Amino acid sequence: MIDRATTFVSTDWLADHLGDPSIAIVDASWYLPNANRDAAGEFLNSHIPGAVYFDLDKVADTSSGLPHMLPSAEQFAETVGKLGISETQTIVVYDGAGLFSAPRVWWTFRIMGAKDVWILEGGFPKWIAEARPVEAGDSRPTPKTFNAKLDAAGVRSIADMRGLVADHSVTIVDARPGERFRGEQPEPRAGLRTGHMPGSRNVPAGSLVVDGKLTSAAEIEAAFAAAGVDPSKPIVTSCGSGVTAAILALALGTIGAKDVALYDGSWAEWGGAADAPVVTGPADPA
Repeated sequence: MIDRATTFVSTDWLADHLGDPSIAIVDASWYLPNANRDAAGEFLNSHIPGAVYFDLDKVADTSSGLPHMLPSAEQFAETVGKLGISETQTIVVYDGAGLFSAPRVWWTFRIMGAKDVWILEGGFPKWIAEARPVEAGDSRPTPKTFNAKLDAAGVRSIADMRGLVADHSVTIVDARPGERFRGEQPEPRAGLRTGHMPGSRNVPAGSLVVDGKLTSAAEIEAAFAAAGVDPSKPIVTSCGSGVTAAILALALGTIGAKDVALYDGSWAEWGGAADAPVVTGPADPA
């Protein structure tokens, strides 16, 4: 189980620990293509003092042809080491939306072996609303060594998903908005089919976040129950490209789910594979 008290850190706490060399502050901002926001440019304009920018599209396997797929452990170690981050530090992750892409980067650090990883509750919007200090310009971190070890048990590939769709051995939960899940709205990435994986359930990630914070445990439990998802059974989360699937994984962990993996390629991969089965309309009855 993921304990909120050991997963989220307050703006008060972070403000009191600015400049502490044992803490790495990571701006994990990323936005959908249709949001028309420049995360890297916004970081240069304003960020939490001492933060470094984690570019999801570059700290990735760029050879895959898919957006922000997990890199190898060796590539991850080299890239985040240059950002001045070690797996032995306390790592605090935030994003410019409040709680959107930060869970993906939180998940990535954890899947790569970091043990002490936190999410800033309320994110950068809360930090700004409280008139906390900010700085501009690029960061110039002192490189560190990050010893990475990929926990492959927490990640699923398209080959895995083909088998899981066929044998119904896990519950697949899709974090995309309902209109996209049902195939009523085009995907933000060109060239993808619309709809969802056969047998998958739909819990839109946005329904679990209010003002940059996860909703209550009772509300999270109700959302998954309404979608026919039993947290006590094996689950794989998916979304458009593996970002908001991490919000579902985070939320599931806070209500006691223990067997949760993430489909890294998500709909960017499945919806682009001509031979992958796709259905439209609402989820099948539970």
